Amino acid sequence: MKSASPSPLRAGLAVALAGLSLLALPSRADAAGLYVTERGVRPLGRGGAFVAGADDLGSVAYNPAGLYDAGMSVLLDASYVHFSSEFTRRAVVRQTDPNTGETVGESTQNFAPVQGSTPFLPIPTLGFSFVLSDKLVVGVSLWAPYAAIATYPDTLNGRPAPQRYSLLSLDGSVLAVGGAYAAYAITPELRVGAGIEVLAGAFKSTVTFSGCVPDRFFCAPEQPEWDVLAELSVAPIVAPSGNLGAIWIPSPKWRVGLSGHLPFWVRAPATVRTRLPAAAPFAGARQEGEDASVAFELPWNVKAGVEARPIDELRVELALGYEGWGVHDTIRVDPDGVALKDVAGFPETYYIPPVDLARGFRGAFSARLGGEYGIPIGKHRLDVRAGAMFETSAVPREYLSVLTVDTNKVTTSLGASFHAGPLRFDVVYAHAFMFDEDVDPREGKITQVSPVQANPPANPNIINGGAYSASANVIGLGAVYTFGKTATAKAAEKAPEEKRGEDAK
Repeated sequence: MKSASPSPLRAGLAVALAGLSLLALPSRADAAGLYVTERGVRPLGRGGAFVAGADDLGSVAYNPAGLYDAGMSVLLDASYVHFSSEFTRRAVVRQTDPNTGETVGESTQNFAPVQGSTPFLPIPTLGFSFVLSDKLVVGVSLWAPYAAIATYPDTLNGRPAPQRYSLLSLDGSVLAVGGAYAAYAITPELRVGAGIEVLAGAFKSTVTFSGCVPDRFFCAPEQPEWDVLAELSVAPIVAPSGNLGAIWIPSPKWRVGLSGHLPFWVRAPATVRTRLPAAAPFAGARQEGEDASVAFELPWNVKAGVEARPIDELRVELALGYEGWGVHDTIRVDPDGVALKDVAGFPETYYIPPVDLARGFRGAFSARLGGEYGIPIGKHRLDVRAGAMFETSAVPREYLSVLTVDTNKVTTSLGASFHAGPLRFDVVYAHAFMFDEDVDPREGKITQVSPVQANPPANPNIINGGAYSASANVIGLGAVYTFGKTATAKAAEKAPEEKRGEDAK
């Protein structure tokens, strides 16, 4: 592959970084924006209602104060997210007067539907917690968000696929979140927790762009022989953040939880490679340099929940959440000395300037209801659980594309755990019902970028218009092993002894 022109670099970074956002939204358990659903086998089984009731290593992504109840334990789970989508593209075709440049007519072009799918790739969680005293528990964790690494075809019915200007593939991306956490019991009724996290890994995206120059009448905007294939790699990614939370237990039958997460600040180097089209203006063109840097923010969030325990065997929680996706409004791209050389009709050397790429995201609200019920089976116990969640989309309709298919959604889940002494086995199944959405191509905001287009046209070619439908299934398995007694149990045993000592005095 040969390096090429300025706009493929800009557009390649833009689209690929949007895909990066899809994968990189890390240590929060959010499901809006670029996530498919909540994460963790047991918490997802409760529909993500795991803020007040958080009490094992899964709490690090929901409310780190819940780590206090995890004791000395190890957690290992993995989930497969099967995401599927269908996009039926529509585009406005305009007829322009070559003398005046004015539009003299327009029509709507309908394309064949295209399907996106995900490879079989289990998403893991690994965590360890340690009891340092009857008041302090610490833990470490390594995991990845429940995101869809979608792949779309490059051809459809023997012709170039209609979504190729938005996304072809995210294969080759590897990202994970590592964190260290601590939970402290200020009093038996009040626990607080906090964590420091780092998103690390690498990202790769493949997408097609057009080398057409529409204002010079050489070609049509989506003429295949003018296509530019671009591959972008972003690495290494090292992005810090942190979270904190609290759990108040006013009585044995009630728990109240509150948690929050800081934004993730992503700053990473990138390289881009492109394959130039065979069109004549590119015959002698070349790109000097391939390095750039990227910068953007990923959202903060707050969550609150109330859990009721009317009887020992039953737990039910209602939780609300808000994700501040408004911080993800632009992506900053800074090329490092990248220049375009010898494109016909352009200056001999053209240095690519920094650019801010609009994302236009907005805040998203969620409501979750879930619970679990314990059933004794001899010396063992079976927990059955269920949950449901409604969440608004963080992507405005005019910014919706196959790269970020996020609409209002309802997620339902069923789960279970089998306890055998210190060992617990978990299972979950969840389904995300995503509402269908239709983007009028006259209102869409995602435009096709031409590699050698110095000035944007008055009527840009919109590439995200059309009908979207999507859904996701999640299947997960996990296990937890607890060594000895938890800090909660130790504190409960210690309390009567201290009481007897006070009575003796």
